[in-house]
Amino acid sequence: MADALETDALWDEFQQVVNMTSQELAAWLRVQDADDDTGSPGRADGPRVVAILQKRRMDLTDDDIRVMREVVEKVTLEQDRRRGRRSSR
Repeated sequence: MADALETDALWDEFQQVVNMTSQELAAWLRVQDADDDTGSPGRADGPRVVAILQKRRMDLTDDDIRVMREVVEKVTLEQDRRRGRRSSR
């Protein structure tokens, strides 16, 4: 398990990049699944993210922490990509 300070920082960053509650994300995923069956990247982690959002920080498992890191990385890369595209216009 990651140390407490690292987990706290990751938890805060995860909460910022996943800017929905677990209920909002679950509803959004249901709509997306109904509208699109292409299996977009990142959507497979949706149910895991919902489960993590429903947990308390102290109840996180090593697998939760791994998923959180992956989500933060994916969202950060996508945000950077979009910023780069906007600044080149």
